Amino acid sequence: MTTVCEYKPGLEGIPVAQSSISYVDGQKGILEYRGIRIEELAAKSTFLETAYLLIWGELPTKEELNKFENDIRYHRRIKYRIRDMMKCFPETGHPMDALQASAAALGLFYSKRALDNPDYIREAVVRLLAKIPTMVAAFKLMRKGNDPVQPNDELDYAANFLYMLNERKPDPLAAKVFDICLTLHAEHTMNASTFSAMVTASTLTDPYAVVASAVGTLAGPLHGGANEEVIDMLEEIGSVEKVRPYLDDCLQYKKKIMGFGHRVYKVKDPRATILQNLAEQMFDKFGHDKYYDIALEMERIVEEKLAHKGIYANVDFYSGLVYRKLGIPSDLFTPIFAIARVAGWLAHWKEQLGENRIFRPTQIYTGFHDEPYIPIAER
Repeated sequence: MTTVCEYKPGLEGIPVAQSSISYVDGQKGILEYRGIRIEELAAKSTFLETAYLLIWGELPTKEELNKFENDIRYHRRIKYRIRDMMKCFPETGHPMDALQASAAALGLFYSKRALDNPDYIREAVVRLLAKIPTMVAAFKLMRKGNDPVQPNDELDYAANFLYMLNERKPDPLAAKVFDICLTLHAEHTMNASTFSAMVTASTLTDPYAVVASAVGTLAGPLHGGANEEVIDMLEEIGSVEKVRPYLDDCLQYKKKIMGFGHRVYKVKDPRATILQNLAEQMFDKFGHDKYYDIALEMERIVEEKLAHKGIYANVDFYSGLVYRKLGIPSDLFTPIFAIARVAGWLAHWKEQLGENRIFRPTQIYTGFHDEPYIPIAER
């Protein structure tokens, strides 16, 4: 007897794993990391403390956090062979492609696949969290023919990344805002890149290949690439007066409105609320951005027209405006997403190792049977 499986495009709504890492209630707009609300972590924690929480399942003691931070600080630099490889990348290449190749290359130097060794797991976590930001910042400079800026051991995780972009120590508010942005993007249950990471991890390959596969998935405009496209959309609209005609055109021709709607959230994404507040803090100190006025009008009209369908602003809508004010080029928005999400990917990788089973889904065959082979002379 043949069992007929129910087909769900994109595995929509189908659980593929059990996890204690994060939780989302899309109807109430709740996001928790290990049971702690994202609003509380954004207000009280740091990115590295949050990463520790996600990966090891509990908040670190002061001594544990100091050691974790110091280990990451020590491992920020990258091998000169990786740097030389990156210099050969085409300057027109997208930073996400450069990051995927560079993350995979780390496995050439550090891959032992000793996945039953806690020391190897910790070393891999530290190296990936430490080196991914360095590689992103290095490519940003090398694609223009400049040498990369070496990490500054006096600066914390977020401030050091901003420093490596232009060799200037960032304003404390800018560094704090960027650290919160990383926390907000660190994890979000079973999204596409996390699932990609888990499928790769289930083969028991090394964590560098796991992260590289996740980076490739994150690069798509339907996932991490959306925040870059939000800025393109705001620039295309150009003024507040043109928002309504633009949205009317999108609705009439069923065009996607970037930065709105979510497969899980049917209310405003809680991360979008926090990011909007961060954007306003940045504008108060460093000057207004006219595109924020366009964004506000867009959100108002979208809610007017589409709130009944559960379509609200998501995490991508305001993040690009924050990054713009931080002086970050738009094509680095998604690599920054990756810098943060490495924490979530590694948390799922570590959890997957605890009770691993290789992913092997089935399919519904829609082709023919018993077709004859036609000799090439008769085709």
